[in-house]
Amino acid sequence: MKNEFVLYFSAIPIARLAPPEVSGGPVTGSLRDLYTLEWSAEHPITSAEAARIRSLSKMDAVGILSRLGEYEAALSGEGDAVTAAIGEYRRGKDGYWRQRQVKFPANVLLEEGRAATFVTPCREVTVVLVRSGLEGRTPLALWEDYRGEALSPVEAVRTFRIPTRDGKAELATDVYLPAARSGPVPALLIRTPYNREEGAESWLRYVHRGYALVIQDVRGKGESTGEWVPHYYEVEDGTDTLEWMAAQDWCDGNIGTAGGSYLGYVQWAMAAGGSPHLKAMISVVTAGSGFVDLPRRGGCYVSGMFPWAFSVSGQRFDASLMERPDWDEVLRHRPLRELPEKALGRPVPFLDDYLDHRDYDGFWQRGNWAEQFVRGGGRPVPVLIQSGWFDDNGMGTTEALDLTGDWPHRKVILGPWQHSGNSRYDLHALSFGEDALRFDLDLLHLRWLERFLRGRENGVDRGPAVEYYTTGEEKWHTASAWPPAQGQLSLWPDGKDPRTGAGDGVLLSSPPAESREALCLYDPADPAHHIIDMSENELEVPEDYTQEEQRQDYLCYTTPPLEQPLTVTGDCQVELWLLSDGEDADAVVRVCDVFPDGRSIKLADAVLSARYREGFDRPLPLTPGRPMKLTLRTTKLSHRFLPGHRLRLTVTFSAEGFILPSSGTAAGYDSAVCRKCRNGLRTGPDTPCVLRLPAADAALR
Repeated sequence: MKNEFVLYFSAIPIARLAPPEVSGGPVTGSLRDLYTLEWSAEHPITSAEAARIRSLSKMDAVGILSRLGEYEAALSGEGDAVTAAIGEYRRGKDGYWRQRQVKFPANVLLEEGRAATFVTPCREVTVVLVRSGLEGRTPLALWEDYRGEALSPVEAVRTFRIPTRDGKAELATDVYLPAARSGPVPALLIRTPYNREEGAESWLRYVHRGYALVIQDVRGKGESTGEWVPHYYEVEDGTDTLEWMAAQDWCDGNIGTAGGSYLGYVQWAMAAGGSPHLKAMISVVTAGSGFVDLPRRGGCYVSGMFPWAFSVSGQRFDASLMERPDWDEVLRHRPLRELPEKALGRPVPFLDDYLDHRDYDGFWQRGNWAEQFVRGGGRPVPVLIQSGWFDDNGMGTTEALDLTGDWPHRKVILGPWQHSGNSRYDLHALSFGEDALRFDLDLLHLRWLERFLRGRENGVDRGPAVEYYTTGEEKWHTASAWPPAQGQLSLWPDGKDPRTGAGDGVLLSSPPAESREALCLYDPADPAHHIIDMSENELEVPEDYTQEEQRQDYLCYTTPPLEQPLTVTGDCQVELWLLSDGEDADAVVRVCDVFPDGRSIKLADAVLSARYREGFDRPLPLTPGRPMKLTLRTTKLSHRFLPGHRLRLTVTFSAEGFILPSSGTAAGYDSAVCRKCRNGLRTGPDTPCVLRLPAADAALR
């Protein structure tokens, strides 16, 4: 083809495309069958074929080539910023134009005024559309060690039904084998509640490189039988699947796992099962245990997980159930047992299970992979951990980091990313630097499996153990451990909310000498807001809370403007002495960067139900008027607070959109009867509230 472009998915060519010869004409090309690896005859690309390419790659390759002239005209000027019909772009120091304000950006490199390549990162894979012959100017250059390796076609998929040890279910399991194998091969296991056949093509990249691929519907989902209870059966079912795989004649007994979110959770559950056949893990934005992560973070009831719960409420995953305009109304319905029937027209049994087990008990313990690992037969597994500061399952990754701190083989990548990962330069109220997105993650994942499933000494485990990105500074760093070795900075809240007229709320570098009480009215009918879009299904985005902090139920404590930069890397600890005249109360804390123009941007947060102040398995009633000590651990961050900025700690008592508001009564979050309460803090020498920051600076300057 004249003027040919090649589309690569994780360094595998999947399409050869040519832009229209005349304006308005079709994009022509040849598409590759991902099973046989054969190429079609050259033909005009249909809209259905274009949509399929876009669905797999997250790049609209056909649309880009149909508008190639627009890209070249818009990006050929002298400036470094462009806003045009093709989108918003900024020129980087490496010559690439980076697309801003979109998910899955199509970054562009021009050479002599002609588009040379388009590059899109999408969480775990890099997609490259490049003018034939210019591959060396793209991230494909990183794949030099693999460029000469032959790719294998895929044998016809075989489906098995694996019985569970309790005899109550059969797990529908698809096996994809490399046709070019000459004997047993290492295998990759993917267990999912999201319909095993959907997205399977994205995993074929491993079969092409000689791995057996096994994709399984978890119990009660897709075509697997049995009862669907999230997290409940995954240790046993995953371990049984590993044993089944190892016994097959096509498997050499070396099995790895991969995937994100729930697909990350099931990996840790398998590690807790202790199977000797699990030799490597790639854990991406993993879900954690119920009371640390979702659905009961801090003992509160995470309302923000309802879109996900609805989407997995049937036998098959249905993403459309996440999107509805009436989430605010739906989540206010009480009692909660009626909510699914009202919103979906049918019950959701596992949501009833959550209500039946209000406190941490054997039900929640069974799904706690970290606790199961320690108590059971878990064994260290070489693991690559990937997540981001704004991942709404970030506390799951925190549990993984805690568990694996002394494991002999661990690699950690932490970026400025949300749950959908390595995919945005701009996330709500923050914009990141041109290096915020990575183009080497799929290669890193492959090298990890090659090292620990095939024994190839490729050096992937000899580099820095931790790579992390610092927002504010907009730079990647490395460390030998997480969190990096550094000091601790303690800041003490003092004074009341300035709107009370009793003094400013400040963060001091030494404990306050006098005791103070700061109280505000909490109204369950008018809760404070956690600023998110429920249908986006992202709960931890960095947002501007400037207006929200003007509410009367916020307590704000702020440093003076910084004279020197302050870098905080890790998770923060907040100790509060809570006061309430109610029967139930939640504490919500946020660490914010206050910009010189007054914007207060949330970076990290934590929530805790006061009834669990001495442990999730030890609920205690509140004593009205008596200070109660709460200790909260925030989400992770690495952020540089710049000179002229201020650091702020906010405390409030609800977060609508994130957690169901407490009713103020002993019934907590599940009550139609509500009462207004006076909630607040007591600070001072006998009740020292404190914010402890993992900071490179020893003191606040």
